[in-house]
Amino acid sequence: MWHEGSIKIGKDIFHYWVKVAGEASEIFGLNGGRIIKLSLKRDGKWVSNYDRGWDIRPADQNTEMALAILMKDYN
Repeated sequence: MWHEGSIKIGKDIFHYWVKVAGEASEIFGLNGGRIIKLSLKRDGKWVSNYDRGWDIRPADQNTEMALAILMKDYN
């Protein structure tokens, strides 16, 4: 199932897209969890992307914080 939304961290606003599987996946899931796809965009630029593996690792501390929030909510 796909989820989409925005997260504000400090002055940064991240738009996200997350695809969540019904069950955790040790092979494809982010940290072995249910998130199999995740994209974060800030100011129109991709700052993180996971598609069954990292394409773009989190760009900075605020991006890592947004990722941590999404993992807590969906993984």
